[in-house]
Amino acid sequence: MKKTVDLRLGVATIGDLLIENKVSQVADGSVLESINLKIPDYQRPYKWTARNAIQLLDDIIEARNSNKEVYRVGTLILHREQNSQGHEEFNIVDGQQRTITFSLLLYALYELERKEDRKKIALLNQRIFDNTHSRHNIPNNLNAFRRRVYKDTGNDKNMDFVNDMKQLRNFIEHRCELIIVITDDISAAFQFFDSQNARGKTLYPHDLLKAYHLREMADIDDAKVEQIVKEWEKIPQKDLALFFDDYLYRIKEWINGNWAYKLSEHNIYKFKGITKMARTPYAQFYKSAFSYAELINSSAMPFVSGIREVNAFQLNTPIIAGKPFFDYTKHYYKILKDIQDNSQYEGFYIKGNTIVKTLDKFYKKGVGNNITRLLFDTALLLYVDRFCPATYPTKDDMDLFEQFVIYAFVWAYSLRAQYVHLGWQSAQNYILERADKSILNSLNIYKLISDTDTPISLLSILSDKLNPLSKNKIYDKNILRGFEENTIDECKEDIYTHYLHFFKANTFYNK
Repeated sequence: MKKTVDLRLGVATIGDLLIENKVSQVADGSVLESINLKIPDYQRPYKWTARNAIQLLDDIIEARNSNKEVYRVGTLILHREQNSQGHEEFNIVDGQQRTITFSLLLYALYELERKEDRKKIALLNQRIFDNTHSRHNIPNNLNAFRRRVYKDTGNDKNMDFVNDMKQLRNFIEHRCELIIVITDDISAAFQFFDSQNARGKTLYPHDLLKAYHLREMADIDDAKVEQIVKEWEKIPQKDLALFFDDYLYRIKEWINGNWAYKLSEHNIYKFKGITKMARTPYAQFYKSAFSYAELINSSAMPFVSGIREVNAFQLNTPIIAGKPFFDYTKHYYKILKDIQDNSQYEGFYIKGNTIVKTLDKFYKKGVGNNITRLLFDTALLLYVDRFCPATYPTKDDMDLFEQFVIYAFVWAYSLRAQYVHLGWQSAQNYILERADKSILNSLNIYKLISDTDTPISLLSILSDKLNPLSKNKIYDKNILRGFEENTIDECKEDIYTHYLHFFKANTFYNK
């Protein structure tokens, strides 16, 4: 017989859960008292950094300023069991990071009160398992909150700030809510955890970004929002995940000379952008630039005057939160797909290119080939974004782009030619100019593109920086052997057997 599992669903305000130790309301409408939260041995360390903690605080402040009646802040899954003394304990199966962070935030806010008026947060009184991450992040995040919420009370203006922080604490305690799931069966708890976080598929960072930017669209008509979501969901979700992780995120990091790891919930802030509430000169500048582009492109001016449409986006500038995020995604996804589609007549930027034909035919399999092609494609994407008009490109525009395609190929495939087994460690060292000095053409082409004002200047710099490969520099001996034996440079349908042909054809190969 199947075992019956006791599963209870409820809602708890942060204040009720962490201070009053209760679930505000369960399914039958009652209050569940004596919720003794515990962090079990099997829980992972507390890994939220100060950046994650402050982002949570900023989200809460924004929700309060938007006059949200209720701000849902996630789900907490609890496993109920009896301890050795026969007392009920509620082990946190999922939601530990957020729950600890809220506890630290309330602790910092209550330090604004006299000691006798401070409320206790039971979760912070238990022993935290000895772990490097937890030992560092817990006090570090508490101090980050203190720096944000504390001011000397001896000044009237500072007293206004302190009163505002107390109102914020009230908002957190009474209007920030968690969905609570309680079960007495540990297997059921983990199964529910898996279904919440996977439901048979990965919970991608772009899903979190979608939810964030939809919240920024509260002032947009529901039918318009529905249309935007439908357009978003037309793109295969795995493709969107790769697009953000492998392309947009990596470009953002490499432009700034940073190592690109994986896009995750901890670094998606790079795509959250500037909100409509932001009032700093920095925010006003980018919001004004975006608004100007939108105004021009929606008017008759481009048609009447014959001018080109104004590009509303740049990869190395902030995103405007809300609807522009979805437009941004669609804009760059379309450009990337065009770059990767070598159709003779259908392509806009890349069409019938001999280099790309050869790469598509012979060099699409294997880790090293995939890494190198990604470097090639991302360099083209950034160049197009910075220098290629979205409409009405002139012959000069396209001629300059085709010259850059050759330089981007030489740069990316110099890396491939110098490694038999190419992995991400070597590739990122090559991009960030940290490769061994014996490796030729290691340079940060992304930063170079971003720092250059014109395509002519960029091409001049690349022609000076890129060096020809000599025979002794090419470690892919199989490619070299085949290339050396193939003395006739003829090809069928503009497809060459060896990519080294294009090094020789463009004077980047010396015997």
